[in-house]
Amino acid sequence: MIYAVLQLIHVLAIVLWVGGMAFAHFFLRPAAQFLEPPLRIRLMHGVLRRFFTAVLAAILLVLGTGLWMIGRVAKESVQAGLEFNMPMDWIIMATLGIVMMAIFGHIRFALFKRLGRAVASSDWPAGAAALASIRTWVGINLALGVFIIAVTLAM
Repeated sequence: MIYAVLQLIHVLAIVLWVGGMAFAHFFLRPAAQFLEPPLRIRLMHGVLRRFFTAVLAAILLVLGTGLWMIGRVAKESVQAGLEFNMPMDWIIMATLGIVMMAIFGHIRFALFKRLGRAVASSDWPAGAAALASIRTWVGINLALGVFIIAVTLAM
C-alpha cells in the first residue's frame, strides 16, 4: 500500500513538472509574445517564479519517493536471498532524472536570477535574453522528460 502511494506521489510530481514545462513552452510563451516587452517579461517572471517553486517541491518529492522505492525493492530482494539488479528503465529514469534536476538548478539559480535582475532594473533586452536562455533549457528538459516517460512506458 505505501509503495503504491509513493508511486502515485512520484508520478503526480512528474506530471506537474513535465506538464508545466509543456504548458509554458507551447501555450503561455507563444500567447505572451504579443504583449509589449515590459509587460511580457514581468508576466513571465511572475509565472516562472511560482512554477519554479512548485518544481523545486516536485523534485524533492520525485527524488525522495524514487530513492525510497528503489531502496525498498532492493531490500526485499536481499531479504529474499536474491541479488538486486536494477531494471534498465529504472537506470535510465534515475540517470536522466538527475540530469534534469541539474538543468533545473541551472535554470532556477543562474538564468532566473538574471531574469530577476533584468526585471528589477527594467532592462528589457537583458530580460528577453534571459527568457530566451530559459526557454532553450526548458525545451531540453521537456524533451528529456518526455523521453523518460516513453522509455518507462515502453519497457
